[in-house]
Amino acid sequence: MMAITDDPAALDLVAAGHQLRSGALTSAALTDACLAHIASRNNELRAFITVTADSARAAAADADRELAAGYDRGPLHGIPISLKDIIDQQGVPTTAASRVRGYQPAPSDALVTSRLKAAGAVLVGKTNLHEFAFGTTSGVSAFGAVRNPIDVSRSAGGSSGGSAVSVVSGMAIATIGTDTGGSIRVPAAACGIVGLKPGFGEVPRDGVVPLSSTFDHVGPLARSVADAAAVYGVLARRAVRPPAIRPLKGMRLCRLGGYMEALLEPGVRTVYEHTIERLRAGGAVITTVELPHANDIASIYLVVSLAEGAAYHAKTLERCPELYDPSVRLRVEQGRYILAEDYLRALAGCGVIREEVSAALADVEALILPGSAIAAPRLDQETITIDGEELPVRGLMLRLSQPFNLSGHPALVMPCGTTKEHLPVSLQLVGQRSNTRALLDVGATIEAAIR
Repeated sequence: MMAITDDPAALDLVAAGHQLRSGALTSAALTDACLAHIASRNNELRAFITVTADSARAAAADADRELAAGYDRGPLHGIPISLKDIIDQQGVPTTAASRVRGYQPAPSDALVTSRLKAAGAVLVGKTNLHEFAFGTTSGVSAFGAVRNPIDVSRSAGGSSGGSAVSVVSGMAIATIGTDTGGSIRVPAAACGIVGLKPGFGEVPRDGVVPLSSTFDHVGPLARSVADAAAVYGVLARRAVRPPAIRPLKGMRLCRLGGYMEALLEPGVRTVYEHTIERLRAGGAVITTVELPHANDIASIYLVVSLAEGAAYHAKTLERCPELYDPSVRLRVEQGRYILAEDYLRALAGCGVIREEVSAALADVEALILPGSAIAAPRLDQETITIDGEELPVRGLMLRLSQPFNLSGHPALVMPCGTTKEHLPVSLQLVGQRSNTRALLDVGATIEAAIR
């Protein structure tokens, strides 16, 4: 039997599952611990918009009865999980952190929500985000800016900032976010946890407020690769198995250079280079390649995402434009002026990037690059100076995650160290488009090697 921690909410998902099944812990106690963290810190961190304490406690009691009777729904059974407030949960409002949608209960569950419930997960509430997922900092929300628990003066990343904070602060054991240009991976990097953007189309988006149908993904944020794999298995309805950790020696990896390494904050660069050396010392074979059209990624992303976002918001933009935050409204309105021919060219550009990423992966098991070009910025920070050049925070936070929304390849972010200011730095791994499971195996192997 595993030892009981003084704080059950600090357990990894896999460890909590072992304790639930051994009888060392109950779902009721685990859920109460998470709800206690929400009660004590949410006013400061603003991680949650809605807390569903009553239904969570009822679900936890059900889980305890079922597990005691020998009915095991799988690795999420009895585990407290939070949902980004852009994902529908029946009877709970989906606000998208905006005044535009009001506070009306969702009539039905999103498909991923129903899968979580069927797996016995305990849903503790809906997490805060950058309004309508239109940002990287989670600093723009009708419910207040999300704050990073590591340093409350800093951003938790976005747009799934509240989701990441809920895990880091013990308010949930794992969480579900969305990723259109990095909105799972950016907050995972900023908060020092694991974030998985599965391959495009692997996880359903029914019942999820869209930003860009071409780029939107749904996926987990968690404390370890094994935890993320367990949640992914439920979301994607794939066979749930722990990632296979194997020797690092002989693993073939490809470092993405050029554009992907051109603008890194010094502290990030130092930790990243040290991580590369650790992997080489462990026997990994690391080559380097550049994506030929990497300089076009940001413009392609902007055209497609803004055009598709404007299409979704067209009716509410006409009916109640004043209810949008001005910065979000500006982005939505910009999308209305994109020409059809530019949109089609940008879609073709996605195909080019997809082919280039696939070509880079041809003879290796994963691509490697930093999870984010910068560590968590201050909440009020709009620019950062790198190599003497003053650059916008938003562009830097998206720079290394956007390519794989264009290409649809699965991408995984995990912590690999900290800066001198004790801010997390992350490593990003990218795998074959059709094989997220293999990427999780690579991720677990590297996680064990650099931990």
